Amino acid sequence: MADCNKTLEELELFLDGELSEGAHQAIQGHLDGCMDCLSAFDFEAELRQVISSKCRHEPVPPGLLDRIQACFGLDEQDLGLT
Repeated sequence: MADCNKTLEELELFLDGELSEGAHQAIQGHLDGCMDCLSAFDFEAELRQVISSKCRHEPVPPGLLDRIQACFGLDEQDLGLT
């Protein structure tokens, strides 16, 4: 079972579904038995939902998409925008 520090370090990866099956199970097992980490998980998950719902209808600031593309060397086709 993962400890609290490890759980909190990997919480973003856990929420994004980016952990291996074994790591996911270890974090889930820890969350099932640790109210402090479960509270942190609940906060992070709810924060993501609030940000997603509040920002859904906001226009992208001018130039932001271009800056993101430049950082990753992507174009509109790579981002699925064409």
